[in-house]
Amino acid sequence: MTPLQVRAISPQDAVERALEAATCDDCVVIAEQLSTANLRWAGNTLTTNGVSAERTLTVIAIVRDADGAKAGVIRRAGVGADQIRDVVAEAERAAAGSPPAEDAQPLPGPGGGVTFRKVPGDRVPAWDDPPGGTEIGVLRGFAGALGDAFAVAASGGRRLYGYAEHTLTSSFLGTSTGVRLRYDQPAGHVGLNAKTADMARSAWAGLGTRDFTDVDVAALEADLARRLGWAARTLELPAGRYETLLPPTAVADLLVYLYWSAGAKDAADGRTVFSRPGGGTRVGERLASLPVTLHSDPGYPGLECAPFVIAHASGRDSSVFDNGLPLGPTAWIADGELAALIQTRYSARLSGLPVTPAIGNLILDLPGAQAPLDDMIARTGHGLLLTCLWYIREVDPQTLLLTGLTRDGVYLVENGEVTGAVNNFRFNESPVAMLGRVAEAGGTVPALPREWGDYFTRCAMPPLRVDGFNMSSVSQAS
Repeated sequence: MTPLQVRAISPQDAVERALEAATCDDCVVIAEQLSTANLRWAGNTLTTNGVSAERTLTVIAIVRDADGAKAGVIRRAGVGADQIRDVVAEAERAAAGSPPAEDAQPLPGPGGGVTFRKVPGDRVPAWDDPPGGTEIGVLRGFAGALGDAFAVAASGGRRLYGYAEHTLTSSFLGTSTGVRLRYDQPAGHVGLNAKTADMARSAWAGLGTRDFTDVDVAALEADLARRLGWAARTLELPAGRYETLLPPTAVADLLVYLYWSAGAKDAADGRTVFSRPGGGTRVGERLASLPVTLHSDPGYPGLECAPFVIAHASGRDSSVFDNGLPLGPTAWIADGELAALIQTRYSARLSGLPVTPAIGNLILDLPGAQAPLDDMIARTGHGLLLTCLWYIREVDPQTLLLTGLTRDGVYLVENGEVTGAVNNFRFNESPVAMLGRVAEAGGTVPALPREWGDYFTRCAMPPLRVDGFNMSSVSQAS
């Protein structure tokens, strides 16, 4: 029997028992069950597979007195029925010993307007339904297609390496004000790397997915084979600013970091690129050269995510007091202008802007744009085509200047054709400044960030043509 089978208590029962055990003024309980299945392969051979499961319990005790509200947060894994009271008591002691919370608010009540959008073919699980789970069978069809790709790659003198993972997280949120909300989040990602037999050339492709039924392994392998063919001719280029085509995966890496940096409180405090000189935020200012929209939507088809706040801790961009607040479509950049920043109820009160909490997906699109990357290549006179970015680090929060390296294929485009591969570069670029130099955006498609794909899989991005992308130095990284 698995550890989860041994424990008779369900996540829902854990929530109810913790709330019943609480003696503090308010209490929030989050019970989560996570299951994972994965495959790994190397040299055209499946090497390992595995499954795992775990449960966590987060108890947020809130003590209210004349000085304000104090919050204590305790999170534990593998909590049995006989341990729940101890976890609650520990959270209450932590609350009693904490200073008043600056983000203190009344907890939301039930019936707060949370809307669940049904995925076609799926049933929205009720609170009392058993928690969801995944198992290795979700990867069965993918594994069969991967076996076929191994044969194709081997016949062409290529070797395939990579990793695929599927998870399902069932989250149960209960509060002392009567909130009972539940969300089941499937998530998956695959990264496929192709190398020539001499290991001299490499190309990568990745996808995010809900269930692996939409992963076309043959198309991924064919695209990698094409890119390895492009790299048969190699050239050396110096550092400099180049017209650059960024594929959706590279756009995702840059804009996810922009999103993570878009906290309203930090902006209002003058700490970030979104701070207005002299005070306040830059909401309302034009950031992009084209009328693009960067937005999040819990019901976006294929990228569905929780339609309510699940906050395990308070920070500058999150608040445990907001647990259960409804989430809806939110434009962060609208028609090229900064429209919103990540807000808690507390930071919204300080900034005077609407409450716009973080949401678990991110989409960039340009109305009417439909061009695929190949069409954009065909319209390029002289420029670079990237594959992906990695080892991204922040240099300057005031401009959101990032540095990092190119990886797995940088190609030279001349007169509408890819004519060879060039050396790797270190780049220095701000995604905010970059938006101001976007000359063309293609059609928006699902995109997996290469650098941040372990943390943020639900993205849809277009390819972008950027004027003067800064390749600051030549890199010897391969």
